[in-house]
Amino acid sequence: MNIIQTKLEGVLIVETDVFGDHRGFFTECYCKPKFEAAGIAHDFVQDNHSYSAEAGTLRGLHYQLAPYAQTKLVRAIAGAIYDVAVDIRKGSATYGKWVGVILSESNKRQLLVPKGFAHGFCTLTPHTQVMYKVDQIYSKDHDRGILWSDPSLAIDWPATKVVLSDKDKTHPPLSDADNNFRV
Repeated sequence: MNIIQTKLEGVLIVETDVFGDHRGFFTECYCKPKFEAAGIAHDFVQDNHSYSAEAGTLRGLHYQLAPYAQTKLVRAIAGAIYDVAVDIRKGSATYGKWVGVILSESNKRQLLVPKGFAHGFCTLTPHTQVMYKVDQIYSKDHDRGILWSDPSLAIDWPATKVVLSDKDKTHPPLSDADNNFRV
């Protein structure tokens, strides 16, 4: 397994060992002892699966307030996404900074998004499926978001025309977002 630190401390690219032959491939997407040995020790309690029919579908930027904040381990199992994590920890040296990584069925990379980061992705291909583990259950009362196109973040999304949910169209900018994360 290969762990790559991004420019945001704690946001990690995870590359598991992939074994392939003429039949296809095999990889252990998650093996708790191996992840713990690599310094990634989270008690994942829920798996989520999303399907997006169109390229340019944008989901995010989402997070949950503490005490229901979630660490996410994200991967694309069909198609490809541009996956984004934004540091929303007040007092952090990288507050408001973001990192974007391509996750695809072919590169088999995963992105670890810790608590205190907003998360979103834009599909690069039609018929994209994303699976992610979380270490806290969903809580509607703690569910929050930041406007995907917040000019203060200046995220370089790979699509100019995006497909959004009504909910994602109305999130506030980071400066007005409900946020209880601090360094």
